[in-house]
Amino acid sequence: MNLIMSIFVFVCGLIFGSFFNVCIFRIQKGESIVYPPSHCTSCNNELKWYDLVPVLSYVVLKGKCRYCKEKISLRYPAVELITGVLFYFIYLKYGINILTIKFIVLISLLIVIGMIDFDTTDVYSSTTITGMVAGVIFILIGMYFKTNVPIPFIIGGLLGGGIIAIIILITGGMGWGDAEICLLCGLFLGWKLTVVMLMLSFLLGGIIGVALIALRIKSRKDYIPFGPFITLAAMIAVFFGQNMIDYYISMIIR
Repeated sequence: MNLIMSIFVFVCGLIFGSFFNVCIFRIQKGESIVYPPSHCTSCNNELKWYDLVPVLSYVVLKGKCRYCKEKISLRYPAVELITGVLFYFIYLKYGINILTIKFIVLISLLIVIGMIDFDTTDVYSSTTITGMVAGVIFILIGMYFKTNVPIPFIIGGLLGGGIIAIIILITGGMGWGDAEICLLCGLFLGWKLTVVMLMLSFLLGGIIGVALIALRIKSRKDYIPFGPFITLAAMIAVFFGQNMIDYYISMIIR
């Protein structure tokens, strides 16, 4: 049964990953994510269902459009595969419960938001507001079923968004979209994991930023989007945040 469920969750991740590719591509262009049907961006031919099988279609077609033979970016199957793997590991860690659903929703939002920010250096309110609404819904669900109290998650949202907002007001070095991402993450994570997320995001941003400049991929004047670091840090917090907190506490009380 566990094997069947694991396969089911992984396949669902592959399918949703395919949809996320559509969202990533269309949201930044201001297009509908449901219409028109999926089509080749080079020749505009509408893709058939057998052209859209996650990962497998890419392999069968050897990374090229069936109709115009234009090369398909490797990122499409990569996003599908990564989404499937993340869904699977969330299920593996949390089992069959509301936490699994909540964190799958969060991870899904972060994939779309992070990839769009990576591509465009922009964060779209349509994605962050959707995430905030979803975060509030899960808080209300937790209250209804008495699985958690709302205060830690409300504080998490205020803490995440508030700290970035303060940094923006003092330095002007970040964007308001980053504050929105941290706010929605805080609503999902609660204040403890939000602290972990914030610390990791600054750490990752600093290390990778310095590396990019050292390798001359970026210059000191180039803008490096911070959203991808926040999304990566939030994902790490989902999987390892509590372990990191427990380890830190154990080191203090020794």
